[in-house]
Amino acid sequence: MRPLLCCLGLAVLLGPCLACPSACSCSTKKNGRLLAECAYKDLQEVPEGLSSNVTILTLSANRISWLGQGSFAEVPEVQSLWLGYNQIGVVEPGAFALLVHLKNLDLSHNKIADFPWQDLRNLSGLQILKMNNNRLAGLPRDAFRALKDLRSLWLNDNELTTLAEGTFDNLPSLSQLQIFNNPFNCSCKVFWLKKWTENTSVSITKGGSTLCVAPGRLKGRAVTDIPDHHCIAPSVQLTYLSNLDNTVMYDGLTLTLHCSVAGSPPPEIRWKIQTSSRRIEINGPNVARDGSIKQSQERFLVFKNGTMAIPNFSKENEGIYTCLAVNDVGTRDVSVNVALAGSENPAEDLLRDDPQASHLGGQSCYKGDEMDPSGAGEKLVIVYHMPRESKSRAGGAVPRVSLGTLLLALGITVCC
Repeated sequence: MRPLLCCLGLAVLLGPCLACPSACSCSTKKNGRLLAECAYKDLQEVPEGLSSNVTILTLSANRISWLGQGSFAEVPEVQSLWLGYNQIGVVEPGAFALLVHLKNLDLSHNKIADFPWQDLRNLSGLQILKMNNNRLAGLPRDAFRALKDLRSLWLNDNELTTLAEGTFDNLPSLSQLQIFNNPFNCSCKVFWLKKWTENTSVSITKGGSTLCVAPGRLKGRAVTDIPDHHCIAPSVQLTYLSNLDNTVMYDGLTLTLHCSVAGSPPPEIRWKIQTSSRRIEINGPNVARDGSIKQSQERFLVFKNGTMAIPNFSKENEGIYTCLAVNDVGTRDVSVNVALAGSENPAEDLLRDDPQASHLGGQSCYKGDEMDPSGAGEKLVIVYHMPRESKSRAGGAVPRVSLGTLLLALGITVCC
């Protein structure tokens, strides 16, 4: 009788641990892990009644089409979750977020176009992620950022046309990557991928099948064979267009800066302006071809050719002017610090304020002068004007504004 009671007591204790839906087969592995085998059961949803300590859950080859926020609430200890070869098209945010012990996740051969990538932030122990043979058309740059233990990533046979630079950064354990059979548009946005594959130790399976679908001239060519001359990082050079010393202007001072850029594809020009009172970003020209100003509230006139003009330049416009050249390969920028002086000899004023400053031979620079690229730091351009009623050598009044520009040798890089 006593042995029988012991057996019954043991069954009571183990019963809840071995709870298993009728459609599944549950067993304990030699390593102590609890397996719930529910594959090939024609299931349309994740079954209920699973034991809370299930560590391996196999749901492959069913007809599951939807995963909700609570689909796996019963199995918080699961480490391996196999969901391949279903019809999953909808994955609600939070479906995987609580599975913090997950090491293997297989979602291959489904219909997933949108995925809650934020769920992966909690899965820091994930080692294998299979999302191949789905309908993914894009990935956030930081989709896998939290997966420090990820060793194998399968993204092949999706609808990816591009990948953001840095997608595979911060994956120190990655050793295998599959991205073949995606319709890559081999614009310069994926040029980084070529460079990355040349330097990485990650094994990229069937790399030769990672082919370009567009543009036409590269169709059928491997992503790793994009020609270098097709994509060139931007270079940028900043010049100032100043008035000659003897120029007469009656409408106030206009400061003009010109940004010259090169690269392939041709870079866009953007400006950043930092004054003592505000910060301004201008992404593209605001002066139309007919001379009309698109943004009438801005007094910084930006033209399509890369020129910026600041009419009636005043003390409030002093600050750092930065020109950025941006294309699909990268971004380069160069800055100049512009200040306004109001005496006949601003160099003396500046030297009095800053004994370490020195001017270039005491001469003004002329229209089209280039900032010297040999130094490092920020070039300081002093724009100055003589008082309107300055006295001539003969003692007579000169009723005009005489403009000039002085460069101080503070050493900077102004071309990149």
